Amino acid sequence: MRLLIARCTVEYSGRLDAHLPEAIRLIMVKADGCVAIHADGGAFKPLNWMNAPNRLVCEPDRWRVTNDKGERLEIVLVEVYSDTTHELGSDPGLDKDGVEAHLQELVAAHPEALADGTVLVRREYPTDIGPVDLLCRDAHGATVAVEIKRRGEIDGVEQLCRYLEYLNRDARLTPVNGVFAAQEIKPQARVLAADRGIRCVVLDYDELRSITSDALKLF
Repeated sequence: MRLLIARCTVEYSGRLDAHLPEAIRLIMVKADGCVAIHADGGAFKPLNWMNAPNRLVCEPDRWRVTNDKGERLEIVLVEVYSDTTHELGSDPGLDKDGVEAHLQELVAAHPEALADGTVLVRREYPTDIGPVDLLCRDAHGATVAVEIKRRGEIDGVEQLCRYLEYLNRDARLTPVNGVFAAQEIKPQARVLAADRGIRCVVLDYDELRSITSDALKLF
């Protein structure tokens, strides 16, 4: 991971246009190519970012990030205070809380809760950028990647987008559609999902538990 602390301006063009005026910021470049610009505040969410795959060109006074979607991020470096690179190695991933892990288990047992005719291919489908919660087939036999969250927010949609970009490179799977499933989905996440062609499904945890409970009854 490369970490650059610099006084800079940032211009983004693509789905919309955005401008960040001159200020000191942290610019993060991850091993997969993702570029994110952070301020000293606002928790984990970056001010602007470009997901992989993309092309990063670094010049002494500016960085340019572009992708095949026509998006462009230009960072003009006014003054650089720190530029370091760290090898983090592979990450074991996030241990999900009990409710989220159980949601995944319940939907895997009843994939039709996502849509009629959906069948499970595999839980935790492995990829080089992390495991996809569920890989399924829909009623027409098309591949579906499912990301399951307790609370659905923008970062979860972005995570699913990265999986979809990766999976659609596999000729055995493409075209791969996305389903973002959660007990609650924030309005901003719904807007982003719709923009990326991802279907949202609200899960009823108690109803899923009830289905499983009924299925286990002997009488």
